[in-house]
Amino acid sequence: MRTPGNFGRLVAASAGSNLADGALQTVMPLVALSVTRDPGAFAAVTLVGRLPWLFVALPAGALADRLDRRSTMVRVNLARVAILAALTAVVAADRQELWMLYVTAFALGVGETLFDTAAQSILPTVVTDHGRLERANSRLYAVELTANQFVGPAVGGLALAAGVGASTVAYLFGAVVLVTLTGNFRAAAPAVSSIRRDIVDGVRYLAGHRLLRALACCVGISNLASTATFAVFPLYAVRPGPMGLDGAGFGLLLASVAAGSVAGSFLVEPMTRRLGPRSALILAMGASPGFFVAPALTAEPLWVAASFIVAAAVSVSWNIITVSLRQRIVPNHLLGRVNAGYRLLAWGTMPLGAAVGAVVADRAGLTAVFWTSAVLSLLCLPIIWTQVTAAQLSAARAGDVAGDPTPTPVGT
Repeated sequence: MRTPGNFGRLVAASAGSNLADGALQTVMPLVALSVTRDPGAFAAVTLVGRLPWLFVALPAGALADRLDRRSTMVRVNLARVAILAALTAVVAADRQELWMLYVTAFALGVGETLFDTAAQSILPTVVTDHGRLERANSRLYAVELTANQFVGPAVGGLALAAGVGASTVAYLFGAVVLVTLTGNFRAAAPAVSSIRRDIVDGVRYLAGHRLLRALACCVGISNLASTATFAVFPLYAVRPGPMGLDGAGFGLLLASVAAGSVAGSFLVEPMTRRLGPRSALILAMGASPGFFVAPALTAEPLWVAASFIVAAAVSVSWNIITVSLRQRIVPNHLLGRVNAGYRLLAWGTMPLGAAVGAVVADRAGLTAVFWTSAVLSLLCLPIIWTQVTAAQLSAARAGDVAGDPTPTPVGT
């Protein structure tokens, strides 16, 4: 560790920021439901919020490698505070309109892109013993998931203005704690280079690395599937939808994902040791359909929540294993750009997923969306089976892989 308290401070700051993110995952759909129940207009809030991953991800990666990563995270959180303070006032006055939600969702999406890219790139600077990255990521994920998907959604299920206001306070807390981190968190970037050159270097590294490229493609497909479902899921879950939940019940249902994820985060190390990283990744991706099949079969909240818990407990290992691999493989001065390129592939499919969810729901109903997501998520398994080998993963975990000098297209 750089200093004894730095990792703890990073965890606390991540908890605050993720609590805000989690509250918004509940409160933004509830605010949208107060304006419209049209599937297309409703899903467009999610779509607009994910568009920045298409348009801002690569520049965000270049900035993460040029600027002090801690300072970027602080400034983004302060900008989020200003945006949400304005939204809180609008909601408290019951003056919200659909266009306001689109603007807010896009602005928060830009902030998410900048913050998350810097956050994933800062950990190897805080935890300098890379042999401990899986453990550090497991602990960090446990706290983040508790805040993001357990406490946050429950807070977001409060009265609308209270939910938005709580997110504002949580972002401010994250910014204040981040200021207390000690040390220099600026990567050793070249003295003279353009943003365009920086972006090209990061994209070229990722494109030439067969393992990272295959993993990014899998996450892109998985996120397309999950966004298709969860962009319209509130229409199914919240009264007068088939599940008949109120706002607090909807928040608790989403919190069931966190319950499984937190439990699963402590099982990643023993599971990876017992099965090996490749089998653990296959098992994690194979659990993903559990998020979609349950609501396709039943509107009973307890059964859906149970399925969410099991699927989350198994699938969380994917995030911890793959993030740790990236942090171990990629040189620090390229990490922000490679993370951004990876997440462009991984998260750039989310707007498409939201559009798929809206179109399928409008033409075939909500249950058809869930079955479509289940089928899409299974497409990841052939990619892992053919493109990700145990030897690649073992070399990467040992720190022996700096890159794959021979680019090989996925699928060959």
